[in-house]
Amino acid sequence: MTTFMPAADCHVHVFGPRDRYPQRPDRAYTAGVASIETLRSNAEPLGITRFVIVQASVHGTDNSCLLDTLDALDGNGRGVVVVDPKAIAPATLDDWSTRGARGLRINLYSDYKSEGRGGDRGPEKAALHNLRDRFTALVDIAPPGWHIEVIAPMPMLGEHAQMLADSRVPVVIDHYGLPDVRREVRLKADSTCEPVLELLRHSHVWMKLSGPYRALEKCGGHPDETQPPVDWLRAFVAAAPDRVVWGSDWPHTPAHEESRHGDAPDPFRPIDYGKMFADFLMAVSPPALEAILVANPARLHGFA
Repeated sequence: MTTFMPAADCHVHVFGPRDRYPQRPDRAYTAGVASIETLRSNAEPLGITRFVIVQASVHGTDNSCLLDTLDALDGNGRGVVVVDPKAIAPATLDDWSTRGARGLRINLYSDYKSEGRGGDRGPEKAALHNLRDRFTALVDIAPPGWHIEVIAPMPMLGEHAQMLADSRVPVVIDHYGLPDVRREVRLKADSTCEPVLELLRHSHVWMKLSGPYRALEKCGGHPDETQPPVDWLRAFVAAAPDRVVWGSDWPHTPAHEESRHGDAPDPFRPIDYGKMFADFLMAVSPPALEAILVANPARLHGFA
């Protein structure tokens, strides 16, 4: 297996014991422990030694587990936090920056899942409005060198393409932009993809090639899929070879509708880290891999 040093996994979550890191009462699922030590034992034999910890929804705006993990990674970690822009102090963001935080997250995945289950258009319309308000509020507080990370379905990104294109803060799109990857819907036939490809032609817009199963769930695909959506992957790499990064989405949190909504942890998806990485390597031409795994993450996240 070809690997590059020091490679970065740009989208992971870490969960500690709930008596130390409480989870929100209204969480969509209950997460068990997923430690940085376990992650490193899976990733480091493959040459992956840098990690971007993304705040999971179960922790809301309590970023303490993420920040403690960054301290433990000692320079090999970066963080994407979730904050209330009306409540966070600039001095707090400055402190977090010294500890490795580099991004602010907007998570509209739950609204997307609700619409995808056949509900009315109400949640989607509310989310469209919410994306604009939330994005604008984060632009106003983002420290220098930080970005805003958005997880939202591709049609929603297209609706707000002009706002994202005009942003004075770098924008990172999660999980391939959650495209429609049904087998009968090819990239050229997906009219929602073109606005996102146009967005990637702006020098401040980035794409995470991560979590392929997130898009497949909406289309009835396998919930543990490790194969990337190849058409979309190659189109994004061609559009912005210097602004695409890879992420495993470890430890692969469960689909929201599969949660038992109790106090016991919901099982993570049974996905092998090595297979996820190998499937990605096989889908990308070798000349592009070093940029995606090493150079691009270093520029975006400020790794040494």
